[in-house]
Amino acid sequence: MSAKLRRVKAVIAYDGSVYFGFQKQTNTSKTITSDIEKALHALHIHTSIVGSGRTDAGVHATGQIIHFDIPQYWNDLKKLMLNLNRKLDTIQFKHITFAPCDFHARFWAKKRLYRYVFKTSKPSVFEKKYISHYDSFNPAVLIKALSLFEGKHDFDFFRKTGTLTHTSIREIYRTKYLQQGAYHFIYFEANGFLRSQVRMMVDAAIRCAKGELSYSNIEEQLACHTKHTTKLAPPEGLYLARIIY
Repeated sequence: MSAKLRRVKAVIAYDGSVYFGFQKQTNTSKTITSDIEKALHALHIHTSIVGSGRTDAGVHATGQIIHFDIPQYWNDLKKLMLNLNRKLDTIQFKHITFAPCDFHARFWAKKRLYRYVFKTSKPSVFEKKYISHYDSFNPAVLIKALSLFEGKHDFDFFRKTGTLTHTSIREIYRTKYLQQGAYHFIYFEANGFLRSQVRMMVDAAIRCAKGELSYSNIEEQLACHTKHTTKLAPPEGLYLARIIY
């Protein structure tokens, strides 16, 4: 990094329903990264951003972390955040702070927390971009099915193909299910996730809770013996909630 630049860490939230995902793409400019970099360039900050992880098309975030480098004359970070938020509509900068020059939003992350929200009744017209829908299920079975994912596993059979990684082994520290009124919440906290892994785990666990899969089906797929399902939970209910360093 140039001595004339300073690294910053930012916490952002975004409405993923209007984007084709976090990462830049060759066939569309409607990505989170593209819109943020466009706003930065308008403020004469010609830099690339790096995120703690990628989110799929339609997936939201309330606590995504990014880093980027800014010229030293941008020493008022509150003013920078105000200007960025004026230029962005479906992305919000929540905090910007100076970071060590070698800080890396992705590689320094220790834990990642995802939240999935759904209803068993049909979401309203105002909710359907932000909350998913599943029919009635057995909550006790769902809790047990989710617990099967806890620990260190090879999640090769619980990911979407197309992304190269040096390993498909991840450790899930905890899972949680709770209900608040008409809303149901599933949480996954792990050291990292593979492409579409969370959506595949959510759908498998709920199918188990609906009697469409068994515990042994999930265990066999976790052991990379047999693929019983590759279906993904709808993206609308998924949120990247928090990154822990």
